[in-house]
Amino acid sequence: MNTIDTIIDFVLHINKYLGDMIDHNGDWVYLIFFLIIFCETGIIITPFLPGDSLIFAASTFAATGHLDLQKLTLTFICAAILGDFCNYSIGRLLGPKLIGKDHFSLINKSHIHKTQHFYAQHGSMAIVLGRFLPIFRTFVPFLAGIGKMKRSKFLKYSSLGTFLWVIPNALGGFYFGTKPFVKENFSFVILAIMFITLIPIGIVFILDKSEESTEIEDEKD
Repeated sequence: MNTIDTIIDFVLHINKYLGDMIDHNGDWVYLIFFLIIFCETGIIITPFLPGDSLIFAASTFAATGHLDLQKLTLTFICAAILGDFCNYSIGRLLGPKLIGKDHFSLINKSHIHKTQHFYAQHGSMAIVLGRFLPIFRTFVPFLAGIGKMKRSKFLKYSSLGTFLWVIPNALGGFYFGTKPFVKENFSFVILAIMFITLIPIGIVFILDKSEESTEIEDEKD
């Protein structure tokens, strides 16, 4: 099984894997969760790691008493904010150099371009809105750093987006994750969460293509 297949299998059967993690690591599992969310939001080459699905699934274990919801929520909030700031700092210090290297293939340039368009449309609020969008939540802080956004301003928007992202997902997993229907169809629920979070990206992509077509037609005229 290659890396991509392993990640897909982990996400689709995340409740099983999390159960094993908790059994084998005890309280150290909070550190594992911290590192996953930190890397997903804070390192530009790991946007594929689980975000929403991890928060939702982990919170279901808090509902059964295996984890502490307050400690879990605090872990996710700290990881997301610190990850954002790390990504912002990388963008501020090294962003232009990394983007300028064509041979640096670890960064997906198409993701950068789509995020730049998203950032240009929404300005500072892109930091809040991007938190709810896979891929974008990894690249928006990076671009904010490249743009030299004021640190205090970035942290304000990042913190707001983090609280609005983590708390509903955590409460959703805690209150609904143990319902019989959700437990029996957990993989489908995770797929539904992933699909819902991808809808805004699809809308942005369609609007982007529509604008490109309009620009081409205007050039012809």
